[in-house]
Amino acid sequence: MAATWVFGYGSLIWKAGFHYDERRVGFVRGFRRVFYQGSTDHRGTPDFPGRTVTLEPLTEATCWGVAYRIPEEEKKIALEDEASSIPAINGVMVYIGSEDKKTNPNYLGPASLDEMARQIAVAEGPSGPNTDYLFHLEESLKQIGCEDPHVTDLVAAVRRVVSTKEGA
Repeated sequence: MAATWVFGYGSLIWKAGFHYDERRVGFVRGFRRVFYQGSTDHRGTPDFPGRTVTLEPLTEATCWGVAYRIPEEEKKIALEDEASSIPAINGVMVYIGSEDKKTNPNYLGPASLDEMARQIAVAEGPSGPNTDYLFHLEESLKQIGCEDPHVTDLVAAVRRVVSTKEGA
C-alpha cells in the first residue's frame, strides 16, 4: 500500500498531533498561505473567532511547510485533524479551507492587514491566544529556513497593535 503523506503549512509545522514515520521540509506550488480561516474552537470562540491559515491559489506562489508520512494505523487519526524542481514526494494531502460559507461557515476571507492584526491581537480560545498561533508559525517557518511575507507583515502589525494597547 502506498504511503500517505500530509502537508502542514500552519500549526502542523510545530505540532503534528499524530504519530508519523517521517517528517520532511517541503513546499506546494501554486498556493500561498493566508490568514483567512476562522478558528472558533482553538484560537477563538464562536462569538469572536481567531484567524488561522489556509491556502489560496496563486499561480506563481510557493508555500513552504512540512510533509509527514503517516503509518497506516495512524492514518485515520491524522486525517481527522483538521530547492528542487522535481518533487521528492508526490500525491501529498493538503487541507484547504473552502471559501464556500455553506461548507465552511468559519471561512473569514480577506481583510486588511490592520483588521486581521486587531482580530488576532485579542482573539483567544481553548488552545490559547491567537497571537501564540501566529508567533509560533513565524518561528517555525524561520526554523525550516522559510520567510513568508504575509506572516512577517502580520506579525509586525500584531506587535504594533499589542504595543499600542500596552502603552494605553
